[in-house]
Amino acid sequence: MKRVWKFLRDDAGAITVDWVVLTALGVALMGLVNGMLQTGTTGLTDNTATYMTDTMNPNST
Repeated sequence: MKRVWKFLRDDAGAITVDWVVLTALGVALMGLVNGMLQTGTTGLTDNTATYMTDTMNPNST
């Protein structure tokens, strides 16, 4: 039982756990931002391509 209490009170390695958690949160946040930017830029690219097609070659349709 003493080993359990000693383990719970020991703070060795706590900074490693903090670092792992913060790094995981940072990676997850970058993944979310990347997904949002990719969706937004894809829509913008499609709109730009449509505009350029319509204005450069208006008789194509």
